[in-house]
Amino acid sequence: MADKTNMLIHDVIVDKKIRKYLYLDNSIDELVDTLSNLKLDNFGDESIVPFTAKIRGYTGAIDQEGAPWLLKDIPDEEAPMHKYQEIAFYIDFLMKTPAAPTILIKYNNKFYRATKHVQNAMQIGSYNYLDQPFMKMLGNDLINRWLFFDEDRNPNNYMVIHDEDSKPYIVVIDYNKADLETEEMKIYGMEDKFGWHREEKTRFLTLLKPENFDMFSIEDFEQRLKIMMEIDESVLTGICNKVFTSEIFEDPKAATKLIVSNFSKRRTYLNKYFRTWFKEKDLAKEKEVDARYAGLGKSFNDYYKR
Repeated sequence: MADKTNMLIHDVIVDKKIRKYLYLDNSIDELVDTLSNLKLDNFGDESIVPFTAKIRGYTGAIDQEGAPWLLKDIPDEEAPMHKYQEIAFYIDFLMKTPAAPTILIKYNNKFYRATKHVQNAMQIGSYNYLDQPFMKMLGNDLINRWLFFDEDRNPNNYMVIHDEDSKPYIVVIDYNKADLETEEMKIYGMEDKFGWHREEKTRFLTLLKPENFDMFSIEDFEQRLKIMMEIDESVLTGICNKVFTSEIFEDPKAATKLIVSNFSKRRTYLNKYFRTWFKEKDLAKEKEVDARYAGLGKSFNDYYKR
């Protein structure tokens, strides 16, 4: 049996309803086709919209399977940016990161950002996210958000769901700050310690503060880095070719080339940077510490046997 402590969340969730809801058993081609042909009814149904989303201008709709979606209209000139952010969701899926499906759609000649509403979930701020299992999940998510140059990750951007056995898992939401377009390294690593320099200096990055993960080893990031580096650029090209249309982009091929090039450069940089700062666990040292504490326990027991 596989060691679930070393598997990515995407693979260990067993609840069939959750897996179906987040399309976890779909291939990437099936997922892109499903969302590209998404049909929504009850457009404008605000009864399914949480209060916090309603006050930010969201409305609601229902898909063919009865699942609720949250929608926000966007200006036509912002459509390309939101299409790029749709690609960020697909990359998260390829990196086996459970996330709320987020796409750009058009309804009655207006563009909308549409996000599938994650039901039966609570914001991570309701939990101690500086404890396990959340720390490892967030540590891995640091790779994804750095890859997307997403500088605004606050507790509202992470929902916690519970599997059949009550184990909690994080689901990522909101790609509104993802930046796949910038060609230079807008977020780049420090040279004197693990961490990143950021341009926007937002105050909301507390969940992903690099110093939160100083005690991690490369084993904690290995699977996420490995799967990131194994993504075939031709697969990403195929996704972009399907969703980048002439209705939104003046030159869809150029848009595809930009995204694939940026992805390639960023992942190469991140893989090298993380492997520079995080080393393998010192198993001999851990064994020595375990033995020391075992000795303390024995001394304690021997003392009280007197």
